[in-house]
Amino acid sequence: MVRACYPCHSNETVWPWYSNVAPASWVVAHDVHKGRAELNFSQWGAYPQAKRLKKLREIRDEITEGEMPPWYYVYSMHPEARLSAADRAAINGWIASESAGLK
Repeated sequence: MVRACYPCHSNETVWPWYSNVAPASWVVAHDVHKGRAELNFSQWGAYPQAKRLKKLREIRDEITEGEMPPWYYVYSMHPEARLSAADRAAINGWIASESAGLK
């Protein structure tokens, strides 16, 4: 998750060199701000229980359907963000564990 999700869904973003060059900088900044607004793992503990449970379901659905990480992110400059079957299984294991702890 750190490798594939945190660049856009946490406050731990490592800004790539092209994030300083317009117009790429506009796209990168937009995607990161939108990602953090939707889900920010740096604030996970502050989310209410119901919101965390909802986000867990959304994470599961989006990785199952291949919606996250976005194709253009993976194929443009971040092939390391591609999720393998083992990655998906590990994330689903975390989701199951986290969900059980919240219920």
